[in-house]
Amino acid sequence: MKSTTRGTLAAVIAGVAAAVGAGATPAAAAVGTVPVPVPLKGVEKSLDTELPQLGAELPLPKPGAPEGSGYAEGRLLPERALPQLPVSGGLPGADLHAPLPHVLGDGFDHLNLDAPAAEVSTLAPGLAVDAPLTSPNPRRFGLPDVKEPQAGVVGPALRTVPGASLGTGPGQ
Repeated sequence: MKSTTRGTLAAVIAGVAAAVGAGATPAAAAVGTVPVPVPLKGVEKSLDTELPQLGAELPLPKPGAPEGSGYAEGRLLPERALPQLPVSGGLPGADLHAPLPHVLGDGFDHLNLDAPAAEVSTLAPGLAVDAPLTSPNPRRFGLPDVKEPQAGVVGPALRTVPGASLGTGPGQ
């Protein structure tokens, strides 16, 4: 086999291996949360008792691209001089499975709490400013008219829908 053929074959194999490795990214990166297990099995075995099983999900915040400023008729400056920056992330989630004394009867010996990570979308505050001049007025030979300056703050926004499930039931 020629050396150029071997080099080409090695490059193809390396490319395929890189593509397969890139495709094997963890599912947590795809959904935007990182699972955080709390290992208590060793303590459970050493104390010979049942301990709660606890896990959490931490969100990964992702900044977005701000919307461009928009021009409106009759204004010299754009509508939003300082655009709002969107940031999406999430609220942390938790999963708890704990033993419970037989307070509620024989069939209820465990408490379950499931609070999945919830998406959070935010918009940073923005700024809207307008100059004290209007656009050129053709009746005044292209000179602008004078008006009162305008300034305003575009308030921040926060959107989320958190949820949780609490229940009791039998073992494990």
